[in-house]
Amino acid sequence: MPEFMRVEDLVVYQKLCEFHLNVGGLAKLWPRDERFELGSQIRRSSNSAPANLAEKHSDRYIKNKIEGVNRARGEALETVHHLYIAKLKGYIAPDVYERMRERYLECVRMLNGLEKTLEKQLPESQRRWNKKGSDPEP
Repeated sequence: MPEFMRVEDLVVYQKLCEFHLNVGGLAKLWPRDERFELGSQIRRSSNSAPANLAEKHSDRYIKNKIEGVNRARGEALETVHHLYIAKLKGYIAPDVYERMRERYLECVRMLNGLEKTLEKQLPESQRRWNKKGSDPEP
């Protein structure tokens, strides 16, 4: 019987946790009022991405696992939005934003791959990814 993979063993989970710590460090440097406004939002979304993976990782139902992956992807992209706003407000340099954005988009691609892998366990009629494997169907 194969060993159960812990959520901590997923590379995408590890990266999202690391990025949460990085984002929290950035937000500590922002003006006091933004630490409680934008800073709170970005800390919550950056933590929610790996938390959603952890919450659904050991679920017995594939569709629930996929839901966790989808939520994690949404939270990662919300974090990119908050980083963009921080860049526009001058709290982070454009190169820092681009670096963090690329790191998060790498995780989004990894989450897409994880979703595709999970969906292979579903009947073809229930899969959201098209047969060519490029983009999710609406």
